[in-house]
Amino acid sequence: MIIIENETLIAAFNVKGAELQSLNSKSTGLSYIWNGDPLFWPKHSPVLFPVIGALKDGSYIYKGKTYQLPRHGFARDYEYNVEQMSDTEVLFTLASNEETLSVYPFEFSLGLRYKLVGDKLSCTYEVSNPGSKNLLFSVGAHPAFNVPLQDGVAYTDCYLEFEKDSELTFHKIKGDLIDDETVTIVLEDSRLPLTHELFYDDALVFKRLRSNVISIMNYKNSNGIHFDFDDFPFFGIWAAKDANFVCLEPWCGVADGIHHDQQLEKKEGILSLTPGESWERTWGVEVF
Repeated sequence: MIIIENETLIAAFNVKGAELQSLNSKSTGLSYIWNGDPLFWPKHSPVLFPVIGALKDGSYIYKGKTYQLPRHGFARDYEYNVEQMSDTEVLFTLASNEETLSVYPFEFSLGLRYKLVGDKLSCTYEVSNPGSKNLLFSVGAHPAFNVPLQDGVAYTDCYLEFEKDSELTFHKIKGDLIDDETVTIVLEDSRLPLTHELFYDDALVFKRLRSNVISIMNYKNSNGIHFDFDDFPFFGIWAAKDANFVCLEPWCGVADGIHHDQQLEKKEGILSLTPGESWERTWGVEVF
């Protein structure tokens, strides 16, 4: 286990998947990241790369050849190198190898840089193309936050507060793929009440969020989080059935639509890096 800490927070990570395992406040004693109970969902905060969500028929086509990839790709299943580390910051890296090239024919370097500043943890995805052809990829986050944070507060006492949205329009998921059908929820005071039933039909997938900050709050006390994300064009909100957490998922990329022709170069949200080019995006969570 890799641990970083500052005067107010302590965060722990697994080298497998460079996955955030826990984020605890020294002042409040609260634990903000889901514990990974396998009865509900055995993960905490997996990285999604080089695809997000499911592929149609579990496969994609590139240059006339068909490849298979699992839901959310493979990066969460590999052990990472600890490239840099200080008391308050750590950089994990993963590079393409013979095994990845057999299912994803692109050379890549993927970094996850975690940093603590005050009451905030940030995660920066650093992708670069060391190869000789364009790198096609998607990348996204899947952190699960405890809801509620403490005894005496029910799941239904909690809500999501959106920085700029007064209504939410999300796409339904059909057979693990993005459906054309959408649902619109009108928010009261920019708040979405949390219920377990909200996620019984899988994740809520957004393509047009205006907000760059979403907060998890409750009606019983002042504890919660502010979750910020910039330049992620897609967003998912999800929880396992009847589990006491909610995942806030900023994505650069999205699952295949039900009508997609499986051509990787035409996949919605796919990103492209030219040889030698680098790219990064950051999300952060401030706790209170």
